[in-house]
Amino acid sequence: MIDGTCSPKFERVRVEFERNFAERGEVGASVCLTLDGETVVDLWGGVADPTSGRAWDRDTIGVLWSCTKGAVALCAHMLMARGDVTLDAPVASYWPEFAKNGKDAVTIGMT
Repeated sequence: MIDGTCSPKFERVRVEFERNFAERGEVGASVCLTLDGETVVDLWGGVADPTSGRAWDRDTIGVLWSCTKGAVALCAHMLMARGDVTLDAPVASYWPEFAKNGKDAVTIGMT
C-alpha cells in the first residue's frame, strides 16, 4: 500500500514508485520531492522491518550510502570548469580541518 501525497504534475513519480513494489521487488521505501519550497511528492509504502512486518510510515528513517557522490562530482566538475577549484590544490586549502593527522599534502585530485 502506498501512502502520502503527490501533485498531479508529478503523477508519473507515483506510478513508478508503485511499480517499484509491484514489478521490481521493492520491500519498503519513501520519496519526497520539494520544488521551489513546496512539497510536490511525499510518498511511502511497503515494510520497514521484514522481521516484524512493521509498515513503512511517513517518519521511517532510511539508511543511505553513497547517495550524494554523483551530486558532489557534478559540483566539483562545475567548480573546476569555472576555475574555482584545481586538482593540484591541497584539500586543506578549501577545508583547513582536513589537514589534521598528516593529511595536509592530500590534493583534490587524490580524493
